[in-house]
Amino acid sequence: QVQLVESGGGLVQAGGSLRLSCAASGLPFRSYAMGWFRQAPGKDRDFVAGISWGGATTAYRDSVKGRFTISRDNAKNMVYLQMIGLKPEDTAVYYCAARMGLVPSGRRNDYNYWGQGTQVTVSS
Repeated sequence: QVQLVESGGGLVQAGGSLRLSCAASGLPFRSYAMGWFRQAPGKDRDFVAGISWGGATTAYRDSVKGRFTISRDNAKNMVYLQMIGLKPEDTAVYYCAARMGLVPSGRRNDYNYWGQGTQVTVSS
């Protein structure tokens, strides 16, 4: 079955950095665009970043542009989210998601598979 397993979350001070990883299995990885979403307590699950099947196209929510970078390694079935300049408002559970198709989407319902999430906590 399809599995998306996130790792790399943790507690970091404001201004710090983290790199999230997502290991995908059970799906033809190159046929899927990938995305990262996040959900803070009491809030909706929001799009953070997305990447096309080959990595040529990326998209970000405005609040993370210039601070977060999404990338993928199709040889390893991995997708990454490098986060720098973290702020307390970045605190959330971060989810990896897979969307059948070539390009990412900012809409949660466009994604077919989800990971269990990894907690990112940024202290002030």
